[in-house]
Amino acid sequence: MSKRVLLIALLTIIPATAHAQGALLVVTKQSHALAIVDGATLHVLAHVPIGEDPHEVVVGPDGKTAYVSNYGEGTLHTLAVVDLPGQKPLPPIDLTPLRGPHGLTFHNRTLWFTAEGSKALGTLNPASGRVETVLGTGQDKTHLVWVSRDGQKVVASNAGSATMSVFDRKEVKPVTVPGAPPAPTSYTAPGWKHTLIPVGKAAEGFAVSPDEHEVWVGNEDGTISIINLTTEKVEASLSADVRGANRLKFTPDGRLVLVTTHTGKDLVVIDSHTRKLVKRIAIEQRGASGIQVQPDGTRAFIACPRDHYVAVVDLHQLAMVAKIDAGREPDGLAWWAR
Repeated sequence: MSKRVLLIALLTIIPATAHAQGALLVVTKQSHALAIVDGATLHVLAHVPIGEDPHEVVVGPDGKTAYVSNYGEGTLHTLAVVDLPGQKPLPPIDLTPLRGPHGLTFHNRTLWFTAEGSKALGTLNPASGRVETVLGTGQDKTHLVWVSRDGQKVVASNAGSATMSVFDRKEVKPVTVPGAPPAPTSYTAPGWKHTLIPVGKAAEGFAVSPDEHEVWVGNEDGTISIINLTTEKVEASLSADVRGANRLKFTPDGRLVLVTTHTGKDLVVIDSHTRKLVKRIAIEQRGASGIQVQPDGTRAFIACPRDHYVAVVDLHQLAMVAKIDAGREPDGLAWWAR
């Protein structure tokens, strides 16, 4: 074999080897299933039943379990649970009385979720299946949630109220309650300061920069509100022409912001430093939804629910390079580092 042929062979093998360590998880709403897609071949390995009206998915800290929100436009009250290595459903978790779980994220071993029908956020202990904390937003359509690395700040979008909720953990001094002799009883509990930040109408999708300094929020009118997380105020509004913005995602290096829209045909790519448009990548025909960026920053996966496929975007070429037929109406996406 010549050196040139060998080099070409190696260049072909290396990306596939890198991708082979993980799998893409795809929530398919009409199929009521979680598709497990091999990261190297992009072939679907399994479809696992996940209940009624599934929307978002997250992988637990054990690296073996996925949790899916059963939304029902704010009326349902369960999380579907999937054994990923076994490719089988586990018993669902009932969140009653909280309703309408949608956004999901883990901080350490605690699962945070939005409860849209209850205008609240909740935390779940997956080991016990018990809800341990409820934070009320008092806002309509509390949709997506993010938690800082240190667990001291929580951000949620309230799409029906055109606001963002920011919760800051604060120290609470012990409260002493008179009790029976010989001594009174002291109680403490975590405290939270809740700040509401006005943004644009129907703002549900947002992304936090990797350095946790900024929140980019997509508004229905095509603008993007940029919130400074230190001052907790909107510091800029970009006229980005992303009407019906749905989801936003930073690349791991923080350089690019990817934006999908309900109505557009393109994935919009913005430089986060210059805040200028980099490119519009044609990916679908009738609007896109969830975004998952591969942890190594080489590819992005874009759910195109009305066209019933997941677009694969090469983030070096900034071009769509493949489509994945994962099932009917793909939406929420996650990466499983197998």
